[in-house]
Amino acid sequence: MADQALRKAPLGGFHGGSGAAQVSAAGPATRLSLRARPDAVTALSRALGVDLPTDPKTSSSKNGRHALWLGPDEWLLIDENGADLAAAAAKEGVLHSAVDISHRNTAIVVAGPKAALAIACATPHDLSPSVFPVGACARTVLGKIEVVIFRTGEEEYRVECWRSFAPYASAMLAEGAEDAGI
Repeated sequence: MADQALRKAPLGGFHGGSGAAQVSAAGPATRLSLRARPDAVTALSRALGVDLPTDPKTSSSKNGRHALWLGPDEWLLIDENGADLAAAAAKEGVLHSAVDISHRNTAIVVAGPKAALAIACATPHDLSPSVFPVGACARTVLGKIEVVIFRTGEEEYRVECWRSFAPYASAMLAEGAEDAGI
């Protein structure tokens, strides 16, 4: 597991946007790319302390830990408290693949009344509330990069991306947020 306290934050204290949508770097978190068969979901949910969702584009959250459905046998787990998710998954002893990707990913928070509009400047994904309600998540593109968008509140989104793409993603989102404020 990557020690988040020792890592340099890829975006430092970045923030931008407008009164309509604010863009900022998310706090440190541990992340796990998890793959498992349906018969292991219950045991892994118990081990991880959060239900692994089985419906497309849904998530489950508990005590700062989030499980995002990315595919029929794939989840992204995010723990804002820095827990060792791979070790937790291993305790149950069921067949699965768990890769700590904390070193690879970072997140950008987009919040405000026009947060969806700010993100929509660079993604084809429909973020309207009827299609993408609170708790929805999706792997999609933002400009030319792959991201995971997670709607964490009525006016708040978490955009997960690779650390190396964070300056590109944050600049694009900040520009979208500025445009949303016009």
